[in-house]
Amino acid sequence: MAHATIRDVAREADVSVASVSRVLNGHSNVRPAVRERVQAVAAALGYVPHAGARNLSLARTNAIGVMLPDLHGEFFSETARGIDSEASTRGLQLLLSNAHTNPARAIETLRTMRGRVDGVIIMAPDLDPEQLFEHLPPSLPAVLINCPGNVEGRAELRVDNVAGAEAMVDHLVSTGRRRIVHLSGPEGNSEAQARIAGYRAAMARHGLVPRILPGDFFEEAGTAAAEALLGELDGPEAPDALFAANDMMAIGAMMRLRRAGVAVPGRIAIAGFDDVPLARLISPALTTMRVGIAGIGARAVVRLAALIAGGFDHAVEPRTPELIVRETSGPAINTEQPAGRE
Repeated sequence: MAHATIRDVAREADVSVASVSRVLNGHSNVRPAVRERVQAVAAALGYVPHAGARNLSLARTNAIGVMLPDLHGEFFSETARGIDSEASTRGLQLLLSNAHTNPARAIETLRTMRGRVDGVIIMAPDLDPEQLFEHLPPSLPAVLINCPGNVEGRAELRVDNVAGAEAMVDHLVSTGRRRIVHLSGPEGNSEAQARIAGYRAAMARHGLVPRILPGDFFEEAGTAAAEALLGELDGPEAPDALFAANDMMAIGAMMRLRRAGVAVPGRIAIAGFDDVPLARLISPALTTMRVGIAGIGARAVVRLAALIAGGFDHAVEPRTPELIVRETSGPAINTEQPAGRE
């Protein structure tokens, strides 16, 4: 139902408007059966109470909700920075929350934001799309960032992770690398899976054998991967490149290899994905795929503001990563012989 009101919810749930109000405001003096019925009807009707609607039916909160998988690390801080910068120019406040890849927490976050914001920006590559759209009312303006299974055709910005991973493998091959190991993101993450797909496709195209190590997008996973590879560097099938699914894992791997005296990129090239600010500041500077993190956040606000103003937007806006070649992917010392230490 378009623009469902509290009276619509009360009528369909066969309760009073006061009962609906108590349920939606979290009051405890409501029987569980009534609470469940009202919540189910409100969700089915797509009813979204706005702050101030008790007095002004068309009131705005001048706030937008932002749900990210995490708030830790440079990737998410850059995303939030881009969102905040654009929101500030428009006089919008942010209600920022993280889901920690926990579906229950993500759902609770959406429930908490309803009625407190005029629209939402959601980055949820780990969340099952059925769960997402079940708790995202059709009447609530929303812009998605890299959410899998956008079956409702919501406005979305989507990074072409497959093309980005293919481009990185092509680059590493062009430097003479042949035994390229991929350090993946977490299982179940749609972005990580897309980067695996791009890596596999490019390796197959070059007639190379893929090898994937499990990761989780955190620096410690890169350290652990490098530790595992150290014992292979003097063998006949020594890896000559490590392509991590994000920059922080790549940096963790590089730091561990350099502490062990392994030349980067002479003995093994290192590459990442995202181009967080730290990637260009470390030494040697990291080769990576630039996705324009802050720009994506800012663009999401632009599109959300247009939706809140009554615009129509169901487009999926592609973002193609850009290869940024820096020092960690220079030519191999000798691609015909097993790699060794300095």
